Amino acid sequence: MPTILLIEDEEKLARFIELELQHEGYTVIKEFDGRQGLARAEEGNCDLILLDIMLPSLNGLEVLRRLRKTRETPVIMLTARDAVMDKVTGLDMGADDYMTKPFSIEELLARIRACLRKQSAVKTEETLLSLDDLCMDVKRHLVTRNGQEISLTGREFALLQHLLENQTLVLSREQLLESVWGYDYVGETNIVDVYIRYLRGKMDEGFAHKLLHTVRGVGYTLCRKDGQ
Repeated sequence: MPTILLIEDEEKLARFIELELQHEGYTVIKEFDGRQGLARAEEGNCDLILLDIMLPSLNGLEVLRRLRKTRETPVIMLTARDAVMDKVTGLDMGADDYMTKPFSIEELLARIRACLRKQSAVKTEETLLSLDDLCMDVKRHLVTRNGQEISLTGREFALLQHLLENQTLVLSREQLLESVWGYDYVGETNIVDVYIRYLRGKMDEGFAHKLLHTVRGVGYTLCRKDGQ
């Protein structure tokens, strides 16, 4: 079950919410202070954050502002404030939802489920990459073109994934080497050319329109047509 980080300084309310969430099967982490809550949130070990605005040391809006620099974890704001501008500010700063105290636990649970469903859908979309009739399922480690499965080695798969994630951009050999082979790779940059040739043979050979192109003197790009 998902893990929920609850950042709330009202200990009785925090305990009540914790018990209800645990009853629903969620794992709950509690923090009562803004700075400590931010530090815990930045660890990235939670699936959703319930964040109060009125917190000691660092208010919830500032916690949210700083968190959004590094994390896209879903956040539901909890506050006793009911002013429209407070809600607008929280949503504009990246909150996914907003609840004003007092609230019913049933509504909170429903909003949590909605946020988690949305996040799950986003993650699923991110594992599916495509260009024209070329499709990659990252999670299943499966590549097809025009419905026909293409067998790739681990390195070929990683190279194609990076090209798909940056399709239409021209990537230099050095950029590809750094992103796919890593900073600590020791060897010649022509290893990129070798693997590009492998990919071409597997994904473009036999097809009328090519997807993997060379931009002379610059690098490689994955796009529907030359120059696009």
